[in-house]
Amino acid sequence: MALNPVAPSDDLLQLDRQVCFALAVTNRTVLNIYRPLLEPLGLTHPQYLVMLALWERDPRSVRDIGNALMLDSATLSPLLKRLEKAGLLTRQRAVDDERQLDVALTDTGRVLRERALKIPPAVVATLGVTLDDLEELRAVLWKINRAAQTAVSAPGERTR
Repeated sequence: MALNPVAPSDDLLQLDRQVCFALAVTNRTVLNIYRPLLEPLGLTHPQYLVMLALWERDPRSVRDIGNALMLDSATLSPLLKRLEKAGLLTRQRAVDDERQLDVALTDTGRVLRERALKIPPAVVATLGVTLDDLEELRAVLWKINRAAQTAVSAPGERTR
């Protein structure tokens, strides 16, 4: 008989007590809700995020989109190429700075926004929670994101 000096409810290594596990499972399940909603628009979830950034402000530089989505250029570039191939955006060098690549919506990309307006209410309805619940969750998640980014950017100052 194995001895376990820690009661299960006090076990800090219990799987269902791990924030990382809850976030990973939630991420997968919520993205599974988005997938069939985005399919008729011809978008994957990462492409949808790029389009959201452009619907918010158009045109934008690749760097600006990457900062907004917290993606590096190696991840962002293939997304932009696929969206350009789909006719939703254009990429071209900035007139005043050849090093900068600007991204702009096409008319097709702008029109797609109207169809995308149905996605947020459909997600809320599918989740069966209130908009207030989701706003509260979003606020807590951004608080965690900011704290984690601070910890990563100042590793020598972390508590041990």
